[in-house]
Amino acid sequence: MTQTIPRGVRNNNPGNIDYLPGNKWVGQIGIETGVAKPRFAKFDSPENGIRAIAKLLIGYHKRGFNTVGKMINRWAPPTENDTGAYAKSVAFKMGVGVNDVLTISGYMLLVMVTAIIHHENGYAPYSSDVIRDGVQRALK
Repeated sequence: MTQTIPRGVRNNNPGNIDYLPGNKWVGQIGIETGVAKPRFAKFDSPENGIRAIAKLLIGYHKRGFNTVGKMINRWAPPTENDTGAYAKSVAFKMGVGVNDVLTISGYMLLVMVTAIIHHENGYAPYSSDVIRDGVQRALK
């Protein structure tokens, strides 16, 4: 049986970030191809796709989305996802409560990004070094 590579991994966009032409993400090379309804951005490397995840989360936090529940509700709206289950999964992996107020430090951001990658793709296919590099790029 052949394993299908998840869309987020194929696009170097493990957070499945929507493509918006006005977003000029570092390393964004366009919209995905080869699918019936293209929707997600495509990146030149996993590190730059991971950077975009971290940048979005940092931006959410600055705008007052300061809990896992609020951030995931913004990331994966309930109109498209089981946001409650998603938030519980991420919070569990982070070792926090869904409604705990977060400080977005390097470590907590790294853990949250890894949990989102895992949830979006069914697993986290990248080494800790690749994820750490992507998060560090966002913090610069």
